[in-house]
Amino acid sequence: MKPSCFAPNIEYVYIDRCKRCHSHEERLKKSIKKQRYGLVWMDVPEAFEDDVENKLPILKEVPDLAIKNDDGKPQHILIEGDNYHALTCLNYTHKGKIDVIYIDPPYNTGSDGFIYKDKRIISKFPDGTEVPKDHPFRHSYWLSFMRKRLELARDLLKDEGIIFISIDNNEFAQLKLLCDEIFQETNFVEVFTWNKTSTPPGLSNKTRKTNEFVLCYEKGKNNYKYYGEDLSGGDQPLLNRGNKERDIIFPKDKVFFKICDTSLKKGTYDRVKLKDDIIIKDGYANKNFTLNAEFKWTQKTLDDEIRNGTTFIIKSEKLSIRFIRENDKSYKSPANFIKEELISPLINKKESDVGTNETASKELFEIFHKKVFDNPKPTSLIKYLVKFNQSREMIILDFFAGSGTTGHAIMDLNEEEYVHQFILVTNDENNICSDVCYPRIEKVIHGYENTKKKKIQGLGNSLKYYKTAFIGKNNILDANDEDKVERGNNNLKKKAESIRKKIRGTLMKPSCFAPNTKGVKG
Repeated sequence: MKPSCFAPNIEYVYIDRCKRCHSHEERLKKSIKKQRYGLVWMDVPEAFEDDVENKLPILKEVPDLAIKNDDGKPQHILIEGDNYHALTCLNYTHKGKIDVIYIDPPYNTGSDGFIYKDKRIISKFPDGTEVPKDHPFRHSYWLSFMRKRLELARDLLKDEGIIFISIDNNEFAQLKLLCDEIFQETNFVEVFTWNKTSTPPGLSNKTRKTNEFVLCYEKGKNNYKYYGEDLSGGDQPLLNRGNKERDIIFPKDKVFFKICDTSLKKGTYDRVKLKDDIIIKDGYANKNFTLNAEFKWTQKTLDDEIRNGTTFIIKSEKLSIRFIRENDKSYKSPANFIKEELISPLINKKESDVGTNETASKELFEIFHKKVFDNPKPTSLIKYLVKFNQSREMIILDFFAGSGTTGHAIMDLNEEEYVHQFILVTNDENNICSDVCYPRIEKVIHGYENTKKKKIQGLGNSLKYYKTAFIGKNNILDANDEDKVERGNNNLKKKAESIRKKIRGTLMKPSCFAPNTKGVKG
């Protein structure tokens, strides 16, 4: 209890503390000067990070779940497991090789089942903890979760690759800033607003939510034009003011009337004279008919055009007829509002409307005959986005595959003379992979019976199935005797490299994952 031991000089302590405070203040000032504008959050470590440090993630093939068809169509990949581990493996085999990424991550609404495995409390909650809306680390958990995966995804994209991310207003602002950081703000393309429902719930006193968003970034800025839809429906006017008036006979099956069923009497309609009475039903006239107007073409020119596949459209009762050349590639860029719209079958051989959540639920119900997934995305949305890039052979990745919509959409597109290949990644939380995603892909490939007992023809294609796994119990570089692997191979690094090569060889076969990706953008 000597004073010299327990009663230090108070003045000295005060001065020392002042010095330390001043030093800390100077460091803060320097840090503030260096700090750039951006997103700041508490980066919460995820439980698996130790696994990644101490073990090598690999993809283990499950041959029994492979689907094989000798139909000349692409071979796809479905990976079951944590998408972080899968993305790590894909960076060995597909770095810089992915054309398009689409993901629909958890929205972090507080009730969507988003689970985060907080490394600090994993011993208490080994299966992770659900993140309610009032959780103090709600945004930090989600941002930490997304950042790690988006950084891996960025490295998978080609230099001209595109990523689409579906999101709602819960994390939209945070995700935009995060993507500005990861993909660079200069590579931001657009926020697309998607009309997700035609029957929004009326529970809120403030607003009814009808829309969600799709963030779009490129890996590197380029001048490619995105495909949205054919320019003015792909049609051009056949009338030309000042030309000589002439009669032209039009075959009934080559003119589509975009008007309601009606009867049209012969007579003058604005600048066009109809010389026959006709009945319009389901978009077509009941017989051949003659029009008189200031046409660009003669009868012979029109007949030649028809032989080359040209068709015609009339959009109103003014009868101002327009032509559509089969090989006309004129189009306009996509609008940033994605809505449901049906294009004439003469303009687009398939319906080009983008559906809603209700549409997607019906798609799944037709396959499974029951509700199997909440809030799915429609295949039409994925097809619409993927077709921004008009290349015929692409690799499309979805590492939040959920119900398998992206895989279904890509196989649909392959019916339109595309040769795309998909890689889907999903965990098996709540049996989503084993009960929904894989069965859906299998049914689309082999065919299924819908709710009306009608047999839906399968689309073919093939599939390889993988699961994420690990080798090595300790750090790979410091492997001990316990890390000796099968067949007497005691060199873990050589074994790891051989597995990497095997994965590359399996996944990167030309027929499977290395197609000729030369194509014309837009």
